[in-house]
Amino acid sequence: MTTDGTADETTDQAAIEGMVKAFFGAFASGPGCAERMDRLRGLLLPQAVIVRTCGLEPAVMGVEEFIAPREALLTGGSLTDFREWPVEGRIEVFGDIAHWFGSYAKAGAQDGEPFTGRGMKTIQLVRTTGGWRISAAAWDDERDGLRLPNTAG
Repeated sequence: MTTDGTADETTDQAAIEGMVKAFFGAFASGPGCAERMDRLRGLLLPQAVIVRTCGLEPAVMGVEEFIAPREALLTGGSLTDFREWPVEGRIEVFGDIAHWFGSYAKAGAQDGEPFTGRGMKTIQLVRTTGGWRISAAAWDDERDGLRLPNTAG
């Protein structure tokens, strides 16, 4: 449900793609984590809602409820060489609302044990006077009985 392919749409698409990359880029262990988390805070509306499903009862979090434990995990030393990245996704824009839906992958080592994973994320955005901001995000990871096709990362 994109618009008519105008220059504004191209600009919106580029801005949203940049935000999606920055969102995923925040989740990396190693130096600069505090700066990445601050950047993540700037991408999110202060009242944004983030939901983790992953086969469990959904965990609904506000911005700090979401960021604080992840920052602790990324800087605590037990999770090393970790990163997440978008694999493929699609953007839909209508006026002042937008949506990114796509697959992502992650890799790292937990307590010295290497691991990888994949899943899907949905990110909703709204246009503010300061530009696009994330209003909500949710994700689900692969698990027994729920797999992405091999083409999705």
